[in-house]
Amino acid sequence: MTSILEPEVTLGVLHDRANRFDEDLLPCRANNPELWFAESPADVEFAKALCQTCPVQSLCLNGAVDRREPWGVWGGQLFLQGKVIPRKRPRGRPRKDAA
Repeated sequence: MTSILEPEVTLGVLHDRANRFDEDLLPCRANNPELWFAESPADVEFAKALCQTCPVQSLCLNGAVDRREPWGVWGGQLFLQGKVIPRKRPRGRPRKDAA
């Protein structure tokens, strides 16, 4: 998905770019890293919101798309089986009545 002019966004490239910033500006480093791989839909939404102010958000997202990340929050989006999905569904059966 990267063009000829853009190198592939590997995790190493992302790590090197992120190292140019103070860790306090990088939500995934300033907070518990497990938040980005949480089971709770509320925690996943919180991680996505934290990504919105990250200085490497677009690089992180583009790299995750290129690598087809299997799961987790990358660049403010939730990935499952290599694809962006809108939200994490809670465990268990869906409600029978309209919420």
